[in-house]
Amino acid sequence: MAKKGLDRIEAILREHALTFPETHEDFPWGERALKVKGKVFVFMRSADGTLGFSVKLPYSRDDALAEPFAKPTGYGLGKSGWVSFSFEAADEAPVDRIKRWIGESYRAVAPRRLVEVLDGPRPAMRRRT
Repeated sequence: MAKKGLDRIEAILREHALTFPETHEDFPWGERALKVKGKVFVFMRSADGTLGFSVKLPYSRDDALAEPFAKPTGYGLGKSGWVSFSFEAADEAPVDRIKRWIGESYRAVAPRRLVEVLDGPRPAMRRRT
């Protein structure tokens, strides 16, 4: 995959992330951050022939970390379930799986009412008596 391929994948992932309710882009620290209600659910960066991104994966973290292109996110975020991925021009990026991870990250940080827009209301929990 050439640099053009990485640029195309970045555009696809960016576009996908922006389909979730009430999302927007920001550019703190010089990299792309996709946010919902002010909370980041995807960090993306593309430079020098590499594409990297980080997402919060409370459910699939361990499976994601089994991939050769994944590692816990730095700055202490890895302890909170954040995983970082890095691809070079020659790598094959699993776009569909990455889209699922972006969805999981959105659901992990979005307010419940926005998650319900996507998934419907959660069933009411019954209290034990």
